[in-house]
Amino acid sequence: MEMIKTATVFDAAEILALQKIAYVSEAELYGNFDIQPLKQTVADVEESIRTHHVLKYLFNGKIIGSVKAHENEGTCYIGKLMVHPDFQNRGIGRKLVQEIEQLFAGYRYELYTGSKSVKNISFYEKLGYKAFKSHKLDFEETIFVFMEKQPALLKK
Repeated sequence: MEMIKTATVFDAAEILALQKIAYVSEAELYGNFDIQPLKQTVADVEESIRTHHVLKYLFNGKIIGSVKAHENEGTCYIGKLMVHPDFQNRGIGRKLVQEIEQLFAGYRYELYTGSKSVKNISFYEKLGYKAFKSHKLDFEETIFVFMEKQPALLKK
């Protein structure tokens, strides 16, 4: 059985374990295993769950996908979209992003991914996101591509 639910702090350890598996491919792509997602702790994920809206994708009771988001001044910031490598390319990431977009309907959406992460960039473009800048963040050497999606106009 598959479903998307809101994560709680009790899910933090399982989400962190998924994160460490899911972000290995990014670390390999950049030749850097010192990236922030691989350095986080259970306490970091617990804090994120307290301060963000975190979704989990369950398959037979096991968390195989997750995404987080928060709103600030009319923009929904989406981050840490991850799907277990064994379950990728099955539409799970798309479902998680769409669920976040429904939860924050009418907002502008913003996210970022590594500039070498061509597969991720293509995925987000298929969901309607467009790159608007590249930038290095303070916590990592990676150059990130920032992408945005404007809210759909309300039909009358």
